[in-house]
Amino acid sequence: MKRLITIFFLLMALVVQAQQKREFRGAWIQCVNGQFKGIGTETMQRTLTYQLNELQKDGCNAIIFQVRPECDALYESDLEPWSYYLTGKQGDKPYPYWDPLQWMIDECHRRGMELHAWINPYRAKTKSPHQNAANHVIVRHPEWTFTYDGLTLLNPAFKECRDYICDVVKDIVERYDVDGLHIDDYFYPYPVAGVEIPDEAQFRATPNGMKNRDDWRRYNVNLFIQQVYETIHQTKPWVKFGVSPFGIYRNKKSDPNGSLTNGLQNYDQLYADVLLWDANGWMDYCVPQLYWEIGNKAADYDELIHWWNRHLTRTALYIGEDVERTVKFADPTNKNVHQLGAKMALHAELPRIQGTVLWYAKAAVDNVGNYGTLLRNNYWQTPALQPLMPHIDDKAPKAPRKLKVIKMDDDEQVLFWTAPKGRGWKDEAVKYVVYRFEHGEPLNIDDPSKIVKITTDCLYPLPADQPGRYTYVVTALDRMHNESKIAKKKVKL
Repeated sequence: MKRLITIFFLLMALVVQAQQKREFRGAWIQCVNGQFKGIGTETMQRTLTYQLNELQKDGCNAIIFQVRPECDALYESDLEPWSYYLTGKQGDKPYPYWDPLQWMIDECHRRGMELHAWINPYRAKTKSPHQNAANHVIVRHPEWTFTYDGLTLLNPAFKECRDYICDVVKDIVERYDVDGLHIDDYFYPYPVAGVEIPDEAQFRATPNGMKNRDDWRRYNVNLFIQQVYETIHQTKPWVKFGVSPFGIYRNKKSDPNGSLTNGLQNYDQLYADVLLWDANGWMDYCVPQLYWEIGNKAADYDELIHWWNRHLTRTALYIGEDVERTVKFADPTNKNVHQLGAKMALHAELPRIQGTVLWYAKAAVDNVGNYGTLLRNNYWQTPALQPLMPHIDDKAPKAPRKLKVIKMDDDEQVLFWTAPKGRGWKDEAVKYVVYRFEHGEPLNIDDPSKIVKITTDCLYPLPADQPGRYTYVVTALDRMHNESKIAKKKVKL
């Protein structure tokens, strides 16, 4: 038993040493499951506060928050009605009034987290029975839509639909200080046996020079992805565009470059040519949904994570992880533990992978299978900055100025600094990283274990319960997390 305990702590130490200073650690918070529907402002705020606090303890540094589930809004909009998934009746304002998107931006930024607004672009109505508001797109423009297996969707073939969705995107990006705009895997609908997509008339009317309807559908989605990307970056160049596609691009039996899998295919059934988007630079980050277990017969996680690592060459690659399925299945090499450790080992060994997004936030918060505890005590124990995006901006801001310690009236000592001068969004500091080093210790800011705070404030209260002599280092981050040179101050507590 002592030997096993020793091995356990050695493994823990190795994982901590291997932690990255830069890593996207996200979690999806969805509303379409009905968790917020009709619960009221106070209860929803209390629920979200608890989730954010727990996710922060787990090491998360980004939240992907669903704000447009079916062409309705969890934010104040002149284009679309308030969401059914917020109030229980589409079009009704929340009472007492609040703006969930703005509130989440404020709460995430206060915790040093990014907030990415997640929209479902084409879905106009799910199978949930409810009445659409008078200003909903289904009511105003039924000719833009089609129905499929009980769903109502905007038709990707129509330019009017692409323009309308991009108007919604521009409105969000222009009015809200989001760090990213995120879409998931719903393009053309997931196929149902025996049910055809009713778009033959549109294909015959405007084939755009294509004889194959599958190519035509992919072309429609390609136009949309490019337009969304350009809309975002023309509005605010620093806002990142992320796509989370289904986990299989193509099976090898369909394409020699495909994966050794046997499942639904992005390219062939959803008409999503993700590798083309990557090659053309139409995404800033991509989060394939690898929700299967290692060893799955149809879609082996090990096979797929290696495939995406090889084939996504330009876009930042993060992996979508299913919390519940990960802890449901045993590690293939050790039946006494679940698969989180094995999956994290694959993340660490594959060079293109720069992050993880958890499906879904509440499962991690509920600590299913001890998942959250393992994150906070092991895999995500030290803070992490966001991965760099040099194609957007690769110039660091100037260092913080006038670093000094001031003793307050209650004898508390506070480290203060002044924001560096910067002109324009590329040069302005928006966050700061505070490091602490023991007296005489080398000032190595590449070591994430030395980070004590990532903050938007220009101050840091020094911990009185940790007496000693230290050197504190502060650096500035711009919107793309480019990091400045250091400012340092020796402190005696």
